[in-house]
Formats: sequence, C-alpha cells, structure tokens
Amino acid sequence: MLFGLCVALGVFIADQLSKLYVMHDLLANRAVLIVSDYFNFVRAWNTGVSFSMFNNWGIWGVICLSLLALGIVGYLLWWLSHEKNSFVQFSLGCIIGGALGNVFDRVRLGAVFDFLDVHVGEYHWPAFNLADSFICIGAFLIIAQSIWQKTKNNSQNFAEKIHENR
Repeated sequence: MLFGLCVALGVFIADQLSKLYVMHDLLANRAVLIVSDYFNFVRAWNTGVSFSMFNNWGIWGVICLSLLALGIVGYLLWWLSHEKNSFVQFSLGCIIGGALGNVFDRVRLGAVFDFLDVHVGEYHWPAFNLADSFICIGAFLIIAQSIWQKTKNNSQNFAEKIHENR
C-alpha cells in the first residue's frame, strides 16, 4: 500500500506544481501560449468534470463533485490497501493522486485549472491538466493489466486442459 500512496503523493505534488508554474510563470498575464501547430498552453477553468460536463452547477457542483471524487478515492484507497500487485498499486496511485489534485483545486479555487490544449486545425480537445492525464493513465493501465491477466489465466487453463487430456 505504501508504494501506491507514494505514487499518489508524487502525482499530487507534480500536478499542483505544474499548475502553479503554468498559471503564475508560463502564462503570467496571457490566456494562451502557442507552442506548435498542435499544442498550446491555455488558461482554462473547469467547474464541472471531464469535458466541462456539469459546468453550470455553481457552488453545489463544487460540493457534489468534490464529495463524489472523495468517495471514489475512498474506495480506491480500500482497494489499494488490499492490492498485492505493485503494477496495480502504481496505477491506483496515479488515479488517487490525480483525483485529489483536482479536488484540491475545486475546494481551494472553486474550479479546476486546466492548461494543456491539444488541437488539430480548429478542432480542440477539451483542455486538461496533469491530474487528468494521470487519472487516464492509471485507468488505462488497470484495464490493460486486467485484460493481460485474464488472457494469461485463460492460456494457463487451456494448457492445463490439454495436459489433462493426454
């Protein structure tokens, strides 16, 4: 469990430091910093969740979404406390740290600060931050590990059945 908690702390710190740096140093007094034809740093505030859903809920949105995120983090901490696989612990740590980074923004600032803007031409992916990235990476790794483990178990079961039938 300690490994996953250390990952979560590292993700939380990296998220908060990146937000402070981009907000106060990199963007300072501007709304956009164009980096390339496909990437910008932007100043975006999200009071909702992914893709700005539930953005118009005001203070109740902040409270409800923070409580929901903390409930999910509570479940993930319980899972982490029972998880033996260090790969899954790492993945859970990524999700927990990212979720807590965004909750911290919501409680402290009333919204989540998003600053990464990926786009192709005029089509922009919704702005996001490191916390969002770590949440997605952690979820992807858990899904991939689950699929790999199931495939491995099915292969072992198949090999055992072949061996039994000889």
